[in-house]
Amino acid sequence: MAEDSATMQIVRALVGKYGEQETTPTVKELEETAKALAGALALDADVEQAVEQAREQIAHRMGQGVSLTDFAEAKHDPNWISKRPIEWNYSNAYLEFLKQDGWPPRVADSLGAVSRRLVSYLQDPAVDGNWDRRGLVIGHVQSGKTANYLGLVARAADAGYRFIVVVAGIHNNLRRQTQERVDEGFVGEISDPSRKDRLKQKGQSTLIGVGIVDPSHPQRRPVALTSTADDFKKAFANSTRSRLDDWSKPVVVVIKKNRSTLVALNKWLEDFNRQPGQAQIADIPMLFIDDEADNASVNTNKPELDPTTTNRLIRQMLGLFRKSCYVGYTATPFANIFINPDPENTAIGQDLFPRHFIHCLDAPSNYFGADRLFLDKETTRKHVRAIKDCEDILPLRHRKDHELDELPESLRHAVRSFVLARAVRNVRNQTSKHCSMLVNVSRFVLVQREVGRLITEYLETLRNAIFANSALPMPAAMKNAHMALLKATYDEEGLADSGVAWETLLGFLSDAAGSIGTAVINGDSADGLNYAEFADRNEALNVIAVGGLSLSRGLTLEGLTISYMYRNTKMYDTLLQMGRWFGYRPGFEDLCRVWLAPDSIGWYTHISEASEELRDRVKEMGRLGGTPEKFGLMVQSHPDSLTVTALNKMRDAETRTMRVSYDGKLVETYVVNADETLNSENRDLVVALHESLMTDHPDRIASGGQRPASRVWRGVPASIVNDFVALFKAPPQSAEQLSSARKYLSVIKDRFPVWDIAFISLRNEREEEGMTRMGDFNMVHQKRSAGTIEGRLRELDGGLFVTNNQRVAGTSDESAGLSVEEMNVAKALARDRGRETWTDRDTRHVTVRGAPLLMLHLIDLSHEEHGTEKLLLRGAPAIGLSFPATGEFKVVEYVLNRVMLRQLEAERHDTPEDDEDYDLEDRVTSNGVTG
Repeated sequence: MAEDSATMQIVRALVGKYGEQETTPTVKELEETAKALAGALALDADVEQAVEQAREQIAHRMGQGVSLTDFAEAKHDPNWISKRPIEWNYSNAYLEFLKQDGWPPRVADSLGAVSRRLVSYLQDPAVDGNWDRRGLVIGHVQSGKTANYLGLVARAADAGYRFIVVVAGIHNNLRRQTQERVDEGFVGEISDPSRKDRLKQKGQSTLIGVGIVDPSHPQRRPVALTSTADDFKKAFANSTRSRLDDWSKPVVVVIKKNRSTLVALNKWLEDFNRQPGQAQIADIPMLFIDDEADNASVNTNKPELDPTTTNRLIRQMLGLFRKSCYVGYTATPFANIFINPDPENTAIGQDLFPRHFIHCLDAPSNYFGADRLFLDKETTRKHVRAIKDCEDILPLRHRKDHELDELPESLRHAVRSFVLARAVRNVRNQTSKHCSMLVNVSRFVLVQREVGRLITEYLETLRNAIFANSALPMPAAMKNAHMALLKATYDEEGLADSGVAWETLLGFLSDAAGSIGTAVINGDSADGLNYAEFADRNEALNVIAVGGLSLSRGLTLEGLTISYMYRNTKMYDTLLQMGRWFGYRPGFEDLCRVWLAPDSIGWYTHISEASEELRDRVKEMGRLGGTPEKFGLMVQSHPDSLTVTALNKMRDAETRTMRVSYDGKLVETYVVNADETLNSENRDLVVALHESLMTDHPDRIASGGQRPASRVWRGVPASIVNDFVALFKAPPQSAEQLSSARKYLSVIKDRFPVWDIAFISLRNEREEEGMTRMGDFNMVHQKRSAGTIEGRLRELDGGLFVTNNQRVAGTSDESAGLSVEEMNVAKALARDRGRETWTDRDTRHVTVRGAPLLMLHLIDLSHEEHGTEKLLLRGAPAIGLSFPATGEFKVVEYVLNRVMLRQLEAERHDTPEDDEDYDLEDRVTSNGVTG
C-alpha cells in the first residue's frame, strides 16, 4: 500500500502541474517530471502507472451544454450575478474538493462554469417581491448529476439562498447516499452518528470533503436538519428551538420523496416558520432540487382529478415561500415534458413544467454511456452479452412465489467474471477501490432473496475450489472442474487482453474471492452498501448486489464492473434508469460486462438512438433560440413519444389521435409482412420503380458514396415518392404511421419538391439466393434477425418485427449518395454536437443532403431457435423515409389504430410501480387509495 500511496502522490502532483493547461503534455514530459518528483521526495512510486493515470485525468474535458430559456418572455436578467459582489466561498471549496478527489481539472472547471450559468437562471435572492422559477437539467444516467446539482447548491448558497431542499429518490438507501454526498460537498462534516463516534474514539477528525480542503469552512458550515441516519423529522427540527430566519447560515435538508416526509416538512414550515397572519414565508429565498424529477414528482392523474399526493405536496411547499426556485434533475426527461404547462389547480399553483429554463448537460469525455455501449458495434461486441438460458429457470414473467433451485449458467458465468475482474484489479494495485456486481432479475422481494441465497452458495463453492487449488501447479489446479470453468471464462471474456496472464492471476484469486460478499437490496432488507465505512478503513467493499427497483434508479454502485439484468420493460425512462452500468470506469473499463435479454439489447439500442437524437435537437433549438415550451411541443410531437414512458405519465398526450412532426426523423416499416404474397407484390413495386427511374431519370443516378454497392437517384420529383408510398402495402402496425408520413410529405412539398431515392444493397455480387436482379443492378439483400419478446418470436397480426430496436436501415445507410463535400458538413455537424464520429442522424440535417430520402430495403429475416438459425422470409421489402431536420415543427395527425393501442397496452408491463420494492406511500393518491 505504501507504493500505491506514493504513486498517487505523484499522480496528484502531475495533475496539479499540467491539469489546467490547454495542451496535453507528452508522455516523455510527464515521465521526466514524475521521475524528478519521485527522486526529490524519495518516493518509492510506480512512475509508469503514475504517468498513465495522470495522463488520463489531464486529457479529459467536458463541454458546458446548451440551454433553452425564457429570458425575453419572463424579463429575466441572467447577469444579476455580476451586478453585485458575491463571495464564492462554498463554490470554490467544492471545486477544490473535486480536484483533490481526482476529478480531471478541466472537467471540474467546466462544472464550475455550468453551475455559474445555472445559478444565473435562478432569480436573484436579493430581489424583493413574490417570485418563483421552474427549470429542468437533463443529464445522462450515472454521469454526475449529483455533482452538478451540488455545484448549483453551493453557488445558490453563496448568492444568498437560505433554505435548500434536496429530494433524493423514493428509497432510504438512495436518500442516505445523497446525504453522504451533500455532507461531503456542501456541509463538510460526517452526519452519520455511529461513524462519527467511531472516528472520535480513534482520535480522528469527522471533517470530510469541503470541510478539509477549506480551513475557514467551519465558520460558514451550513445547518443540516437531516443526517445519513435520519430523514427529516418535525420533532427534531422543533427541538432546535430555531426558525429558518434565526440562522445566519444556509439550512439544508435531504429528504426522501414520499408522503410522510413531505407532510412533516410542510407542517414544520407552516407551524414554525410562517409568521402569524401571513400566507407565505417572506424573507427566506428557497431552492428546491428534485433529483430523479421524472419519478413520483410527475402528476399522473387525469386533469379533471386532484394531483397525485407527491406532486401536490411539492407544489404546496413551493407555494409556502414568496421566493422559490424549483430545479428538476433527470437523465430521462420524457415524462417531465408531458407535464401540462398550464395551471391545473389554482389552490396549489402551477404544475412543475420547466417553463423558465431547460439545460442539457454535456457528459465528460470519459463517460461510459448508452451511445458508446450500444451504438458502437466494436464496444457492444466487447462488453454486451445476450442471456439465452434464463427463461426456463427464471422466466421474465413469474409469480412472487416462483421457486428456483439453480442459477442459469449465464449468471454463474457472470459471477465467475466478477471474481476474475476483482482479481485483475488487485493485480493493477486497485485493491482498495470498491468493486460491485449488479443482479436485477425479479421485481419480487422473495425471489430476490432466493437468487441472493443461490449466488452466495455458488460463491462459496468457487471460493473453496480456489482456496484448495489455486496454489497448486497448473496441471493439477486445472483438474478441478470449477478452476477449469474459471479458466474457460477468462478465455471467453478475452481477459488475456487485460495484460494479466492466467498464471499471474492464479496468485490473486484467493484474496479476490475471499473478499466478495452478497447483499439483497430492497425496501424490506437490512442489507446496505456502506461504502464509506470501508473507505474509512482504506478497504474496498466488494459486493454482488441483488435487487429490483432499489437498484434501478439513482443508487450508485461504486466500481460497478459486472451487470446482469433480465427484465422485460420497454419504457424508455425505466430502461435507461435500470442501466446502472453507465458512468465512469477509470482503470477497469475493459473489464466491464453487461448481460441482458436479447429483447433488451435491441431496445437499449433503439432508446440510445432516440435519446441522442433528443439531445441533438436540444442543441439545435438552443442555437436557434428555442424556449422550453417550444421544446415541450417538439417532444410531444415526436413519433417516438408513443413509447417513451409509462402511459399514465402521458395523460396530456394520450389520445387516439396525436399530432406528430417528422422533422429530422427516420420513419421505417420495421414490421414486415409475414404473407409472402404481399411481399411479392411489394417487390414488384420496387422493381417497377427502379425500371421507371432508369427510363425517365437516367441522368440523376449518383455515386453510392458511403454505400458504394447501393444505387441512388438524386433530385427526383416528390410525386414519384408519394405515388410509391401510396401503393406500398404495409402491415397494420406500420400502416397508420406510413399514412401520416405521406400527409407530412404533402405538407413539406413546397419546401422540398424533390427527393433522393436509394436502393440499399450490400457489397456482394456473388450468384446466390439473397439477391434480386433489376436489369444491370443486383440488389443484395440485407440480413436481419426477427424481433423477439420474452425469448419467443414476436408475431403480430400478419406481421413480423425486424429486430427489437425497431430499425431496418444499417449503419450509414442514410448517407447513401452523399458527396465528399456533403459528408464533410455532416462530420463538422457531429463535432459541433460534441461527438468525434458522425452518425446517420447528422446526415439528416438540412444543410447536409438538403432533401428528403426514400430508402428501399430487401430483408432476409431469420430467427435463432435452439442454437440453429432459421430463415423466415427471403427478400421482404421494407422502406425508410428520412426527413431533413429543419427546426420547423410542422405537424400532421397520427391516428392510433386498434393494433397499435393493443401493442402499447401489451408493452406497459414491468414499470417501476410493479415492483414489490416500490414504496406504497408514493402510490397514495389524494383520496387515499393506493394504486
